[in-house]
Amino acid sequence: MSDENNKLNGSRIAREKHTIEAMLHIYCRDHHQTQGKLCNECHQLLKYAHRRLDTCPFQETKPACNQCQVHCYSTMMRDRVKSVMRYAGPRMTLRHPVLSLYHLLDKLREVPELGKKKP
Repeated sequence: MSDENNKLNGSRIAREKHTIEAMLHIYCRDHHQTQGKLCNECHQLLKYAHRRLDTCPFQETKPACNQCQVHCYSTMMRDRVKSVMRYAGPRMTLRHPVLSLYHLLDKLREVPELGKKKP
């Protein structure tokens, strides 16, 4: 099985990491004129997104980020990721149709509630 299929059949978090990486590659190539590699700025954003996904309180029950009650990203980073997603999202259907389909299915997931902390 290819690396691509392994990532898609793996955990929810692994698939999310793969999706944001694919989006960043599309965005960076078109906005920063890179060919295949991410520029330093986009690479730092990818590392940040991966760290946030690693610490997501929902893990495998994670909803799509735009439907989540918990805001894992700082305001500045959230704005940067939104710009990337706004640009790359529509282009994903042609370049990564399977990831796009999974993302649409993830949007249909029920949004879990985070348990309340005891005082």
